[in-house]
Amino acid sequence: KVQLVQSGGGSVQAGGSLRLSCTASEFTFDASDVGWYRRTQGNDECELVSLIKSDGSTYYIDSVKGRFSMSQDTKNTVYLQMKSLKPEDTAVYFCAADAEYLTPQLGWISHCGVNEALDAWGQGTLVTVSS
Repeated sequence: KVQLVQSGGGSVQAGGSLRLSCTASEFTFDASDVGWYRRTQGNDECELVSLIKSDGSTYYIDSVKGRFSMSQDTKNTVYLQMKSLKPEDTAVYFCAADAEYLTPQLGWISHCGVNEALDAWGQGTLVTVSS
């Protein structure tokens, strides 16, 4: 299974900011869509938080609009900038890439990090926001 390498994350107080990065080492994102999923404690499924398509268009769920922003600065690195963080943003965040099936319709997915419906997954990064 192709892997993506994540970095960033950590613990912040509410209102703070964090940036996550997702890097592909075995391919480029030219022909892939890249998304960020998150899994909250006690939840078996992950929620698609944001998505950047290969054409550069982006998608965000309502709860993060205006606070989260995805960007891509190289062919194989994507970022998720998170601002005005809230305690409810606390979760393990996974990046995922796929050439075809990563769409807003895939809003919830099980087995984050290993689900073979998508081409590649990151290892997961814990983001903790304290009140």
